[in-house]
Amino acid sequence: MKAFIYLLIVLATGLIIYNFTFLDFQNAFAGDSKTALIGILASSIVVVLMVILLMSRSISEKSQE
Repeated sequence: MKAFIYLLIVLATGLIIYNFTFLDFQNAFAGDSKTALIGILASSIVVVLMVILLMSRSISEKSQE
């Protein structure tokens, strides 16, 4: 399970980098830039949730000892 979580974090980080290539800073809320912003936000949320999951699993393992 831990490897799957790390895989999701790496994939989400890759999507963040990929979506940054479509971002137009001059007009950030139109066309492809809007879609890129949504993709960056969604991928960032995935990374944060997976880090929270990893931390909660490690705390759970320590509390069971």
